[in-house]
Amino acid sequence: MNATRAKSRNAPVGPSPFAVEAAPLPREKFSDPLVTARGEQRASVPLDKLDTLWLNTGTLCNLACATCYIESSPTNDALVYLSRAHAARYLAEAKGMGTREIGFTGGEPFMNPDMLGMLEDALGGGFEALVLTNAMKPMRRHEAALLSLREKHGDRLTLRVSLDHHSREVHEGERGPRSWEPAIEGLRWLSENGFSIAVAGRLLPEEGEPAARESYAALFEREGIAIDARDPARLVLFPEMDEEKDIAEITTECWGILGKSPSDIMCASSRMVVHRKGEASPRVVACTLIPYDDGFDLGETLAEASGDVPLNHPHCARFCVLGGASCSA
Repeated sequence: MNATRAKSRNAPVGPSPFAVEAAPLPREKFSDPLVTARGEQRASVPLDKLDTLWLNTGTLCNLACATCYIESSPTNDALVYLSRAHAARYLAEAKGMGTREIGFTGGEPFMNPDMLGMLEDALGGGFEALVLTNAMKPMRRHEAALLSLREKHGDRLTLRVSLDHHSREVHEGERGPRSWEPAIEGLRWLSENGFSIAVAGRLLPEEGEPAARESYAALFEREGIAIDARDPARLVLFPEMDEEKDIAEITTECWGILGKSPSDIMCASSRMVVHRKGEASPRVVACTLIPYDDGFDLGETLAEASGDVPLNHPHCARFCVLGGASCSA
């Protein structure tokens, strides 16, 4: 992890309980956007339609997790707060492209002082909105405003809460001590107040998905949280990522071998806006998972960012193609 990801006083001690177990990634892999290390044609993904536009609100977060793909922390502002004015320009462009959903991610989105304004603009513009949050104090400060938005826009607003595991021990092993109860309380508040909610969780290396869903279901029932843990749209269990661990590169032949299509992959239907520290204005990147790699910087406008995306990163293989995951609702 980057040295800029400073630890908070509540940071976890020791390695992540979700650490990927694999050999180190050979240096020659994912080095050429057109061909793999074995000289085969690398797969790429065209943009079918911009269904989801992600707005990265900034990398500042109230937590410093054991592993964070975007290196969020209480001190890392490598991605600065996205402003409401900058976001409005992308919302207008997305409207013209028929975009359905605006996703908000961070960092913790509710730490951005413009977050409620951007959320109001997205919902007021007729979009569905998906907010990824840890449901802790930054979100709870905005209870009145969120209730007002729910009253006005109903289920077009969904909040997806990061609850890394169904057990306190593992969740706090990743997110730090005293992170479990505030997350549960925030999730319970959302449920009791009738919000459209979901949970994002993770699987331990030896843990199967059916067993995990049953354990989450028991937790939700015990805590009075209205989520169907058997619904993959309401309990999203993400595969692990580690760009330093070995994984197969995806070639054009893989589509047939795996029985998949480029249209199944996240970058066929989404893009993300980021504002990097030191840059005058935001940029558009290929996906939510790779905000810093210059090879995935696609331009300043959504129109510029509408080209094909070569699957030239370990996350493309581990999370999207082989993992079958997507951040969108």
